[in-house]
Amino acid sequence: MIEVKTDAVNDLEYQKNSARVLESIKNMLSDNKTIYKIDYHEPAGASKDVAKLRNERLEDGGKAMILKINDEFKLFVLSAAKIISFKKIKARFSSKKVRFANNEELKALTGLVPGCIPPFGRPILPLDIFLDNSILENNTICFNAGSLTASIEMSVEDYLKLINGERFDFSE
Repeated sequence: MIEVKTDAVNDLEYQKNSARVLESIKNMLSDNKTIYKIDYHEPAGASKDVAKLRNERLEDGGKAMILKINDEFKLFVLSAAKIISFKKIKARFSSKKVRFANNEELKALTGLVPGCIPPFGRPILPLDIFLDNSILENNTICFNAGSLTASIEMSVEDYLKLINGERFDFSE
């Protein structure tokens, strides 16, 4: 199990990487004339904790999880109210080996810590992105934006315009 450590907000390297990712996301949203709201809150990474801080339904949250499938890392985005199905992912990729990226791998790939991975692959994060159909069940998506203390809320319609990823059902 990946542990979300909210004390990471005091780490200078985390702060630098977090600021870089947040700024990249804001630039992408502005460049695409996307309407969004940014919310600054107490440090939190677990979906249920962040939903409470943002005063929103858990279903509106989008959680981004990096998995290692065989020897490749991929980004998976699903509703925060759902859990990821390794069985469905193994079947989709014809793989016997699927696991969450560990803390060191997350840091090496993204410069970030667990709980603040945003739901964007390239050009924000160097990963292929896969979107679960559960995201389509809501009008809005809220997510930690590369930070344990900053979240973004935007329409699912606008979010879908920005990502270039495959959609399939991989949640339970």
